[in-house]
Amino acid sequence: MITKQALKAIIDQYVTGTLDTPGKETLRGIIADPAYEQVLAELMDEAFEERLAGTYDYPETQQRMKQLLLQQIRQLEQPVKRMYPWRTWWAAAAIVLLAGSTGAYFWMQHPTVENIPAATVATVLPGSNKAVLILADGSAVTLDSTGNQVIQQGKTAIHQNKGQLQYIAQGPGTATGFNTLRTPRGGQFQLTLPDGTRAWLNSASSLKYPTAFTGKDRVVELNGQGYFEIASNAAKPFKVKVNNALEVQVLGTRFDIMAYPDEAAIKTTLLQGAVRVQRGAAVETLHPGQQAVAVIDSLGIAVKETDVNRAIAWKNGLFIFNNMELGTILREISRWYDVEIVYQAPANKSLYGGGISRSQNLTEVLRFLEAGGTNHFKITGRQVIVLP
Repeated sequence: MITKQALKAIIDQYVTGTLDTPGKETLRGIIADPAYEQVLAELMDEAFEERLAGTYDYPETQQRMKQLLLQQIRQLEQPVKRMYPWRTWWAAAAIVLLAGSTGAYFWMQHPTVENIPAATVATVLPGSNKAVLILADGSAVTLDSTGNQVIQQGKTAIHQNKGQLQYIAQGPGTATGFNTLRTPRGGQFQLTLPDGTRAWLNSASSLKYPTAFTGKDRVVELNGQGYFEIASNAAKPFKVKVNNALEVQVLGTRFDIMAYPDEAAIKTTLLQGAVRVQRGAAVETLHPGQQAVAVIDSLGIAVKETDVNRAIAWKNGLFIFNNMELGTILREISRWYDVEIVYQAPANKSLYGGGISRSQNLTEVLRFLEAGGTNHFKITGRQVIVLP
């Protein structure tokens, strides 16, 4: 039986494209052999710890991601994705390799794609930490990933440390004004509110909030997408007003809201605790692992079980595609890379699965998508042209 280190070396050769045909046949046989299941799981676990564990902030999330990876590997049901036409250990071999060697791709990749068509001729870099802070007096402060400054606003000090803002009240009687943090397309930013609540804003989003929470409720207003970890204060409920169409009252701590105007629904996903979602007369309370879906052109709220890791993948620096149509994926890509999607051919109807780091340039992401469907892509300036 081959040793774990020897198997790792073979897999590394496969990923780097240096493994010859006999070597690939050897690898196919090894992965098909149940005797190697444990060593493959160990390799994947080591690769996760080395490359991806720092991406996830919480031990329970790390464990959940490992379980999802193992589940994907072991599933042998009829596939729904063109991206990988069968689900076997051979098809899953790239998980260990690609997670361990590059950290770029994980879950499953097509094992036989040797020559992916050249998707683009231009390089479009990924988004970064950048935003504009609109102060109560209407003045604007540009923020980026390198900034390190203190903005004084009355008795409140706003500290910027690179891609994060933190509000610190410096004494009683702090005057209340409203600030707005706006991220552009291709931007994201983190924020610690005056009460200690932490918020992450995805690209093309805004959050309006008071510089001090002095009323009976803590109320903020969100447009776009934000992830929240609420500071506990039972005497002051925390509420998020979304697009003037929905209100989320926080009964727990960690949740995500996605409310982009070009999406068909507002989605609230709960990771921990509980939240109450209200839309007109409709009210639903979520429990961890559930998502409330409020379709824009209809009434009411639907509640379903969901993949919470998919919902907050953006916050963890990842794109995760879980049975997603190409059009949905391209909208997400458009916001992060600040590009326009131009269709010269309809998007294929295949459902995509897998994931890729949001730190990859646009070319790599499009090549990843080309491997999983029938569409090709071309970049012209800030446009991505969808081709047949």
